[in-house]
Amino acid sequence: MDDGTRLAADLCLPRGDGPFPAVLIRTPYDRRRHRPELLSWAAAGFAALAQDVRGRYGSCGRWHPYRNEAEDGVATVRWIREQHWSTGQVVAYGSSYGAHCALASVLEASAADRPDAVIAAVPAVGAAETAREPTGPERLLARAGWWAAHGDRGVSDENVLEQALASDPHLLEHLPVTDLPHRLRRVMPSWPLLWKAQPDGHTWARAATAGPPLLAVGGSRDPFRDATVDLWRHWGGPARLLLGPWGHALTASPGPEAHPGHQLNLGRLYVRWARAALTGGLGKGRTGVTALGGSAWWASVDDSRRPTLYPFGTLLRPVVGPDFEADPERPFRSDDLSVPRAGRADRCLLISPPLPRPLDLLGSAEVRMVALADTPSADWVVRVVALDPRGSADHLATGVVRRTDRPNTAARISVPLGFLSRRLPAGTRLRLEIGGHHFPAHARNPHSGEDPVTATRLLRSHRSVTFEGSALALPAAPAPHRFARVHPVQELCR
Repeated sequence: MDDGTRLAADLCLPRGDGPFPAVLIRTPYDRRRHRPELLSWAAAGFAALAQDVRGRYGSCGRWHPYRNEAEDGVATVRWIREQHWSTGQVVAYGSSYGAHCALASVLEASAADRPDAVIAAVPAVGAAETAREPTGPERLLARAGWWAAHGDRGVSDENVLEQALASDPHLLEHLPVTDLPHRLRRVMPSWPLLWKAQPDGHTWARAATAGPPLLAVGGSRDPFRDATVDLWRHWGGPARLLLGPWGHALTASPGPEAHPGHQLNLGRLYVRWARAALTGGLGKGRTGVTALGGSAWWASVDDSRRPTLYPFGTLLRPVVGPDFEADPERPFRSDDLSVPRAGRADRCLLISPPLPRPLDLLGSAEVRMVALADTPSADWVVRVVALDPRGSADHLATGVVRRTDRPNTAARISVPLGFLSRRLPAGTRLRLEIGGHHFPAHARNPHSGEDPVTATRLLRSHRSVTFEGSALALPAAPAPHRFARVHPVQELCR
């Protein structure tokens, strides 16, 4: 690297004399895991290099998550271009944190140093963007698990949090949140620093001026789904988006709504797209393809249609509420789809009648509501669950926002539910829940106005939802016979 630090890399070259275009994978998860991928890229005619990021596995230096990746990525791209086997063309590719590395090498580099194309799968865009929702609340469970396994360590220990929770199921309930390393008995100096990171719009501003082609790949059940869509929306150069009915491991973690037709060979897609990107075979502009979960179809991404409104009190009939109590000591839980049948109401609950016909959802959803809290700070959680005719529950969407409205004053609140791509069969009922927490996925708001990661005192909050003027807005797609079916590979590579 530019400061003399040596980073370890595996290089796999195609047969023949070359030169070859190159694919660069930078990862904190052990470069050796990528050897099968390197062989596949080489068989397709690409020089393939997987590199351990600074301070991880075989690489020297200190590991500071989300630091050094831009500079080290640029230096590595420059090194590749200097090699006799290189044509000078480089595709930066990565998944999760590796996608952050790929993006950093593009967004922070000069035009002369940046890669020629980038493939970003389930991108963990940056420290601040992964620590909190764009609407404020802290992503506690996901960040605790990642930092315990990978943060401030030269190698990963994947099951640390899982083992700790087995010994102490209430581990994440202990306060303050910043004391987690002490409770895990691990040295994690970057843990409190994570929560001080603030998004400043820098990433999206740079993305808007980015010129290299982008392929953004995500899953409808991935926690970074909406970041993937936002990256595609903001990108300045040719941009392609692929969303499947998958979790964070993409095709290796299909959701229950996945269909056999959604089992794409992503490796072949990446190779074909990279060839098109490097040879000028991609058209300008932005196109996207999404699987319609619960069907066999792929469809073009369309976020422009007017939503269908399900008003509270009519199309969504109240079962519990409108008043409830948000108690941080017994919070609305993110890991349980069941509804309490006794005790004080901890949520407002509404339900729709059975759908008379299949409903296709394709686009962004939200809840628009009028509500009040009696505390100076309040998180508002909305969860939508699909109930099949037998009553089985399947998570459809969740959104959470932090508000600092005047206590006991009704406010108009918009809760984004993210991008949906799903077919709901006839007979499905929609259950909508409004609560004050979403724990352990998100840190509990103490309701006092204190920072949730440093607070040690929790207060109850009384809430009330006004049904009049409140509605669930869903992106209902046209009737099935009007759908334009698309072939994902052909659509993304043209």
